[in-house]
Amino acid sequence: MKLAIRIGVTLAILVVVFLVVPWDQMAESLRRLPPGVWGLVLVGFVASHSLGITKWRRFVSAGRATLGVLDATLCYAAGLFANLCLPTIVGGDVLRMGLASRMTKRPEAALWGGIMDRVSDIVALALLVGAGGVLARGQLKGWTSQLLSVLLVATVLIVGLALPLLIRRPLRRWPRRFRRPIARSLLALRRMWRDPSVAIGGFALSIVMQSGLVLLNAWLGRELGIKVDLAVWFFAWPLAKIASLVPISLGGLAVREASLAVVLLPFGVPAAASIVASLVWQTVLISGGILGGLVWLILSRLRHVPAGLHPERTPASVSE
Repeated sequence: MKLAIRIGVTLAILVVVFLVVPWDQMAESLRRLPPGVWGLVLVGFVASHSLGITKWRRFVSAGRATLGVLDATLCYAAGLFANLCLPTIVGGDVLRMGLASRMTKRPEAALWGGIMDRVSDIVALALLVGAGGVLARGQLKGWTSQLLSVLLVATVLIVGLALPLLIRRPLRRWPRRFRRPIARSLLALRRMWRDPSVAIGGFALSIVMQSGLVLLNAWLGRELGIKVDLAVWFFAWPLAKIASLVPISLGGLAVREASLAVVLLPFGVPAAASIVASLVWQTVLISGGILGGLVWLILSRLRHVPAGLHPERTPASVSE
């Protein structure tokens, strides 16, 4: 039933988007994109996720689990590919944790490493939204600029006042269905607090990684004809990505496109250009996921190939 609802929400949003936005404007925006730029953006996407591998492996290793670079790459690539096949990106996280648990024999380290990795990314995105919103206020005119300022201040106050209360609230007072994710998130934050070096290093990598993804989207947007300051992208794209994490559609599809169009509209960006930019980014995500599947396939086969299958290679040559 949940999967059917998500499929229905995704299709409904896509239908509304394609009915409201003129097709000729979308086609015109798409024709502006040079194929070479798309290829370079894909390269940048893969490079950013190489930082993601380092960050996730760092968190897993903090749980006293030994995970090699190739094994971490295999697990991470599998999760990236699974994002294409499973209803939400959380499914990719679960597969990644499961593979890491089997390899390290420490499921608790893989579990908490994955949760801390996801929490650090969300906090980094929230920080980018706040910083971008402050810098992008000058691009708005009249009441919209004042509204953005009020929203930013209100968000900071609400988070600052509510977070301590939420953390101290007994777990039994939460609805039963939310107790497990809340408990895991709180434990992840406590583990980060106890080991500041791991938390600071992982959070720094999250900031660099998410900032790199914002820059790639800004580059795509500029090539598609979206002329806004970089600060606007640092406000709009992380906000649209956070909105896509809400589990109401398939992997955030359609929610991300609609959110980006709504956020960029007050900055003078036509909805057609925003939607095309988000859909082109979706093709990058799909291509990156397919590459992740190929890496998963290759590394998994190499990892399980017995030495006896290569009689021409002696143990000495293998060790070399």
